[in-house]
Amino acid sequence: MTATQDEIMTITASRLLADDKVVFAGVGMPLLASALAGRRQAPNLTVVLEGGIIGAQPLPGRLPISTNEMRAAYGAPMLTDITDIFLFAQRGFFDYGFLGAAQVDRYGNINTSCIGRHELPKVRLPGSGGANDIISLCTEIFIVTTHEPRRFVERVDFVTSPGYLHGWGSRAESGLVFGQVSKVVTDLALLDFEPESKHMRLRALQPGVTVDQVRAATGFELPVADSIEELPAPRPDELAILRDLNGVTD
Repeated sequence: MTATQDEIMTITASRLLADDKVVFAGVGMPLLASALAGRRQAPNLTVVLEGGIIGAQPLPGRLPISTNEMRAAYGAPMLTDITDIFLFAQRGFFDYGFLGAAQVDRYGNINTSCIGRHELPKVRLPGSGGANDIISLCTEIFIVTTHEPRRFVERVDFVTSPGYLHGWGSRAESGLVFGQVSKVVTDLALLDFEPESKHMRLRALQPGVTVDQVRAATGFELPVADSIEELPAPRPDELAILRDLNGVTD
């Protein structure tokens, strides 16, 4: 079975999730990755959705398109509201948070607000939703996005969700003393951040991808970790579970 780019990203992201943890997931790829992890290495992973659903167990082929959709609550042991969800985040109850990005820069700042100047944008994007809260309050943040120069930019046009701001200690100095942006998952690579400068760096390559390809798809100078490995290709069992969740039949 040949995996698509989205399937490669989803499977790579799912492998980052450990058992007995809590993940604050959005619909789409984050929910798919979380559900896949729950069916494989993390059967006791608790999936939380912004609409107030705790312990979501999505039905194969019937994934919700909104965090407020009632079928997202299937199998959930607890239903509350959005206010309580963010209160739990403030109290540090969520181990993981998943975010996408229209733009992301070298310090992990995310833009989902606009392309171009905020006063007169070329493109108006959906905005923050709960993304700012997630990146500010969850213990560990994973960013999942397609790897291309228009997304990986020197500096985002608008900081919707703060990563490490200007690098070094600027995140903590701004008052964001909790949590960290940990990994960036793309169709080309797995990236992390240098411990001191907080500059994004290349950590691992997707199968068949070269360092030069990743650098060519990145709109800023990208450091490379001392040790670079190739990520395992999606396995048949991972693809089968993922496609079942998506309702894809051969």
